[in-house]
Amino acid sequence: MSRIGKIPVRVPKGVKVTFSGDLITVEGPRGKLSQKYHPVIKFEDKGEEIIVSRENEEKQTVAFHGLYRNLLNNMVVGVSSGFTKTLIITGVGYRAEVQGKLLSMSLGYSSDIYVGIPDDLSVAADTSGKVSISGSDKQRVGEFAAQIRKLRLPEPYKGKGIRYDNEKIRRKVGKSGVK
Repeated sequence: MSRIGKIPVRVPKGVKVTFSGDLITVEGPRGKLSQKYHPVIKFEDKGEEIIVSRENEEKQTVAFHGLYRNLLNNMVVGVSSGFTKTLIITGVGYRAEVQGKLLSMSLGYSSDIYVGIPDDLSVAADTSGKVSISGSDKQRVGEFAAQIRKLRLPEPYKGKGIRYDNEKIRRKVGKSGVK
């Protein structure tokens, strides 16, 4: 039995989940998300919670069981409360600011970098070097945060670059200068 798959998905008030064919649609106060699923997985709506089950015990089906339960849970959480990733920009002269639908960043290169903000995400940057990315789709939030981080990866000597707020950078000792 899949440990994650057997946990029921709690559906809060104001969130509507529908199943049609091979498509799950979740609507809530923060938007609407949909996801295709494999027909060996069955969903049973019990009002305030949804039970996810499977047809057989094949290895791939067991993997799908946990996967689709987590995808459904992420969609329910996303349309009800949303997801947020926070990035920290560290370095002398490194900064970020939001200009309309563009994120403008100065990261030590010869010119500034401009990144277009997707329509379904919102980005907030403050003067202390924090950039918060939020939206209802967990995958889109994480992917956009990873793209921003990739522009200037954190380096281990001075710690300069873009890192996640919960990320620890293992610092290295520089040259000692002694022969």
